[in-house]
Amino acid sequence: MGYNEDSRLLPSRASHDRARSYFAIPKDMIEMTTVVNAEFATPDLMQRLEAGTDGQLDELAFGVIGFDADGIVRRYNAFESRAAGLSTQRVIGHDLFTSVAPCMNNYMVAQRFEDTTAASEPLDETIGYVLTLRMRPVKVELRLLAAPAAALRYVLVKRPV
Repeated sequence: MGYNEDSRLLPSRASHDRARSYFAIPKDMIEMTTVVNAEFATPDLMQRLEAGTDGQLDELAFGVIGFDADGIVRRYNAFESRAAGLSTQRVIGHDLFTSVAPCMNNYMVAQRFEDTTAASEPLDETIGYVLTLRMRPVKVELRLLAAPAAALRYVLVKRPV
């Protein structure tokens, strides 16, 4: 190991650069890690979801439903599919608030998305909620995410363990 002139305990610039290149993580692995390791309350989760692949969203430990400005579901992860008992084929391409989850078609969920879109404001709110469609009532936390420039909006579902 080389040493610099300031201290015998510090590695030289050359040895530092060799170590950095040896331990370099490919960019796609970093992006995958940031999505897969995301938690329900991660502050920048909207950006992580937008950047992540569908496979990466499937690794998350909470439900993810991404829908467009018309309310059509475009992303639906495996966790939510298993928990809700609705296949991806049954959900993708269908209206979230009229076909997939009409129990969310109210002022607490759907209206919040409409209001923030009309005001061109971001949305990041977590609310307590009870899901009732095709199941016994289940208390969950919903995180509602939207940004004016984003292609999709998201409803995240955290179920009790």
